[in-house]
Amino acid sequence: MNCMDEDVQAAAARLVRRIKEGGHSITVAESCTGGLLASAFTDIAGASSWFNQAWITYSNDAKIRELEVRPESLEKKGAVSAEVAIQMAQGALKRADADIAISITGIAGPKNDGTNKKVGLVYVGIASNNWANAESTQIGGNRAENKIGFVHFALLSTIKRWDEAMVEAEEHRKELERLKEEKEAERVQFELDRAEREAAASESAPWQDDAWDGEGIPPVKNSSLDGDQVEWD
Repeated sequence: MNCMDEDVQAAAARLVRRIKEGGHSITVAESCTGGLLASAFTDIAGASSWFNQAWITYSNDAKIRELEVRPESLEKKGAVSAEVAIQMAQGALKRADADIAISITGIAGPKNDGTNKKVGLVYVGIASNNWANAESTQIGGNRAENKIGFVHFALLSTIKRWDEAMVEAEEHRKELERLKEEKEAERVQFELDRAEREAAASESAPWQDDAWDGEGIPPVKNSSLDGDQVEWD
């Protein structure tokens, strides 16, 4: 096993620790790497608990058929593009019913198959149920070195995006908690203000002194009016 292989296994282990901590699952859609990323995951003992299936969609037809990549994206952007990488990841995510998906599409060499893109160019798609993005890099090496480099880049990119997503999720949780506390404080203040208004209204009511509890004779507002002294015309 060469140094890069060791780097790949170390990066895969780092990513898997994150996946297992949250009880999540992962899937993979590969093109030029031909299953190397899936192999890195299945080299880890216990992979069956978080890794169920993966796809190697080497041809454009396979990308369309298996991952629902849009034909117009392949025609306009090419298979090695951010747009296609994201669609590959999203397609795998949907079909595997996983929590996160990684896709790899690149030009491993030794030729660029007639495109104007350079050998060593790779796009990595990363998708979850809440977000999706693509990362790109240029690697210089032979075909075998490029394929290993693509996998290593995919793992590092996913770890980076995963950590960013966890920070964003925590910030979102804190914001929701802050809004909840503000809403509760507003409710309490509203109740206090209402109680004050009711107390003030009760104290200033002109009929307060003539309140009748429903028993006996109702009070008369002006006690000086005696029924025996009233004369009628």
